[in-house]
Amino acid sequence: MSTLLEHREKLNLTQEELATKSGISVRTIQRIESGVKPKGYTLESLSKALGISKEDLLKENKESEKINKQLIKYINLSSIILLIVPFGSIIMPLIFMRWKKEINTVTKQIVSIQILWTLSFLIVTLLVAFLSKWFSFSKEIIPLVMLTLIIINLYIIIRNTAEIEKNNKLHIRLNFSIL
Repeated sequence: MSTLLEHREKLNLTQEELATKSGISVRTIQRIESGVKPKGYTLESLSKALGISKEDLLKENKESEKINKQLIKYINLSSIILLIVPFGSIIMPLIFMRWKKEINTVTKQIVSIQILWTLSFLIVTLLVAFLSKWFSFSKEIIPLVMLTLIIINLYIIIRNTAEIEKNNKLHIRLNFSIL
């Protein structure tokens, strides 16, 4: 539920009544209630009409922060498919996210981590292959490095799943999102 909708319902106003009181169109109110952030004149008019500060109107509603913990754990665990399908650690979570319409900051972080991990995996593997020829390492080092990298990724996936269960957030996360 959006902050605007919450405050509008507290005052027992319909969208039409709020539109008349604020001078903002019903369509604009509908857009804001569906997630668009109000700005400028619209923000000013709505905050006056509702009798709340602009800051309160812009605050994220705590209810919208609730996540489907079980579904997010499944999305995270679907990254394990990387053992069978190349790029599966990216494709499966994306399919689950879109299919179940669970697109939020946590699921975007899960996919971003896997995208970064896949790129890193490719770069490290190619680097080790190049260095093994250059320094005459044995050929067994490449599969060993690949296995080590897969185990590290499994640790990240399992650790994040445990943290989602415990605290509804990721333990290992990025400071940015690729998506």
